[in-house]
Amino acid sequence: MKKDFYLTRYALIIKRLESSPATYPQLEDYLLNSFEFQDAGIKSYSIRTLQRDIREISDLFNLSIHNKKKGDNRYYIESRPIMEVDEYNQKLLESFQVSNALNLHPDFSDFIFFESRKPTGVEHFYDLFFAIRNKRIVSFEHYNYKNKLMTSRKVHPLALKESKDRWYLIAIDTKDKMLKSFGLDRINYLDVNEKQFKEKYKYNFREHFKNAFGVMNLTAQNPQKIVLKCSRHQGEYIKSFPLHQSQKEIKETPEEIYFEFFLHPTYDFMQEILSYGKEVQVLEPKVLVDEIRTHLQESLNRYLKD
Repeated sequence: MKKDFYLTRYALIIKRLESSPATYPQLEDYLLNSFEFQDAGIKSYSIRTLQRDIREISDLFNLSIHNKKKGDNRYYIESRPIMEVDEYNQKLLESFQVSNALNLHPDFSDFIFFESRKPTGVEHFYDLFFAIRNKRIVSFEHYNYKNKLMTSRKVHPLALKESKDRWYLIAIDTKDKMLKSFGLDRINYLDVNEKQFKEKYKYNFREHFKNAFGVMNLTAQNPQKIVLKCSRHQGEYIKSFPLHQSQKEIKETPEEIYFEFFLHPTYDFMQEILSYGKEVQVLEPKVLVDEIRTHLQESLNRYLKD
């Protein structure tokens, strides 16, 4: 068995058992007939390897797999981690699947094409993660796109949040004691101080971001019901890839699909809606309808001036 193939095996085992329990012969048949095994030229998979893989899956993904349930010899996923950890594990699995495909085939550049993106600041990720866990004071230079200024910051780091392939540090700015977000891609000269901060902040970020879309105003605590009317074409895309965890389909016609959300009507959310153009219309709340109408009118006026 190839040493660099283990992550692919883990992903395939989890994928198969998530659909239904399976015996060892059924798992073996599934794996050996997968394109991944065929492509790698692997023609055997022992029960001993399966048992070792199950132990590794438990350690790596916190997924408990067993085959002793009322005399049943099928393997099944006994327990899953909490939702937030499960989302992390899913992203980890997806990354492993892509990474293994690329590692196994050096000629991948002829077939797989990535988005061209600027650096996202992830080189600071672990340092900030360490600082958060150990309550270390952090200093850095941060660039503001709006006023085009680089400013020095000293903060108490509390959390990291992802939004649209960008990472943000959530922290208390020691200058004004305000909770703020800082894009990792705009952080330079990061320094994790040996000194710890003693303040005990009581933010529940899991609850705080539950109704967030993108990077929100961290002082805002007023999520609202938002209703969208979408064309059938765009609605099908939104159904298959929800905009937010609160998304609910509330009505459907041959031409349109209606969705309801419960979240903060942030600038990021408004920009997301505007990106769909005429395919999506906000029905409520009125304040968001008015804001989008004003935005569209101002955009139209710019074109009329020309």
